[in-house]
Amino acid sequence: QVQLVESGGGLVQPGGSLRLSCAASGADDDIPVMGWYRQLPGKEREFVANIIGGGTPNYGVSAKDRFTISRDRAKGEVFLQMNNLKPEDTGVYYCQMLFRTYGSKWGQGTQVTVSA
Repeated sequence: QVQLVESGGGLVQPGGSLRLSCAASGADDDIPVMGWYRQLPGKEREFVANIIGGGTPNYGVSAKDRFTISRDRAKGEVFLQMNNLKPEDTGVYYCQMLFRTYGSKWGQGTQVTVSA
């Protein structure tokens, strides 16, 4: 059974940083697409960042200049470094991976709270 497990969320003060991690397990498969989404309170899930194939990272408007996505494709791991966090970044962050054989999978989500 393919599973994605996220970690690294928590409470941070405005201006602080967090690094989210997501690791895939249960699948010996190539993962062409790895990314992050988030759901802010009262809002629909939105795109944060992803890496497709061997291309350069793509970022949503809210993530540009503050967040950096990276990955270890061979290990099935994706990361999100978030700097200069703001209260409006508070929400649940989900990793998403598109497996070549198993299709799209989502993590369970990790809570990020930015508050003084």
